[in-house]
Amino acid sequence: GKLENKLQLQQELGLPQKENTPVIGLISRLTHQKGCDLIVNIIDRLLQKDVQIVILGTGDYWYEETFKNLQYRYPDKVSANIKFDECLTHKIYAGSDIFLMPSLFEPCGLGQLIALRYGAIPVVRETGGLKDTIIPYNEYTKVGNGFGFRNYNANELMGIIEYAISIYNNNKDAWKEIVRQAMESNNSWDRSANEYKHLYESLLDSN
Repeated sequence: GKLENKLQLQQELGLPQKENTPVIGLISRLTHQKGCDLIVNIIDRLLQKDVQIVILGTGDYWYEETFKNLQYRYPDKVSANIKFDECLTHKIYAGSDIFLMPSLFEPCGLGQLIALRYGAIPVVRETGGLKDTIIPYNEYTKVGNGFGFRNYNANELMGIIEYAISIYNNNKDAWKEIVRQAMESNNSWDRSANEYKHLYESLLDSN
């Protein structure tokens, strides 16, 4: 249902309905900690590509105004929703192809876990819980449920988004495989409980 959800999201937000244009979602507090400065640094370059960006959240006034200005300048490419809207949140997860989460730090992170379940492929900075839950795609082994970059650097973020877009545009089979792995990712308490169980069993065996 990704395509249907995507077209409905585009229609609801007043964006052109383009099924082959990647939709990049950002649902976040609009703060430095969430990597908004990196996004602002690259977003004009990113918007020169065939993409659409959907933003939902509130936060620092400067970021709110910057994203609203981007919608004014790129009305066919940017939808800036400066508010909290639980219903729209789920529609963005469901309709996005890529989900941005380039946090400065993120002890756990829920956004990337929700995105995985919806098949919105996370692009994350490899820190904290993001590093623990997102396996960067490896084109040689075909393993990965998202994309990651290491340093808190705008050019690295731009590079990994370009890489994700290139696979989306040019290798549909690989993209479908990434989506499959994302949606099958197991970050449940059952998995954690089993890991604890194996740890305790190994301690008992060692005695």
